[in-house]
Amino acid sequence: MAYTSERPAIAESSEQLRARIPGWGADLDPEDRPSVPKLQWQEDRSGAHWEFPERQPEKWPRERSIEHKFLTPVFGTSCPPKGVSGLLRRFAYRRFSEGRAAHWLILLGADRVDAWESHLRSFATTRPDNPVTETGVLSEFSRHGLSSRFGRKRADVRHHALDPVIVAGPWLLAGGAVLSVVRAVLRRRR
Repeated sequence: MAYTSERPAIAESSEQLRARIPGWGADLDPEDRPSVPKLQWQEDRSGAHWEFPERQPEKWPRERSIEHKFLTPVFGTSCPPKGVSGLLRRFAYRRFSEGRAAHWLILLGADRVDAWESHLRSFATTRPDNPVTETGVLSEFSRHGLSSRFGRKRADVRHHALDPVIVAGPWLLAGGAVLSVVRAVLRRRR
């Protein structure tokens, strides 16, 4: 069973490994290894004072990899899944193994969706996001932005043309979408 205080069983003995892997065990001689006393198993000093660790209470259903039988005894609770991004994360954990690229690509997409959910949620507050000041665009003009980009042997000079597209592009697309929706609503009212 997982998460116990017992020492795990060794899959192969030293002799089997030495026969199978050339050069295996070259550092087994205690004369060559100053950390040997620390690494020796001592029944009275395992460091664990429990048989099975106390489980952290689950306040909401947590994501759990399909490879694991149950949730680890301790887990993070700082960012509970919410909204569409939470649905995407749950789907990634429920459907795909952690060894599959689809699992991680869905989680990356969920991060982007979460960022947009946060941007949209900020418009319902008294201080909405301001992409001009929060992305550092103004410092390009006031903090020697152009001179720092050229003549310094920077590796990312080829990517500089994409910076405005990456920073402003999504905001312009979202503004265009809102404008087209407003126009469509106004046309239907006429």
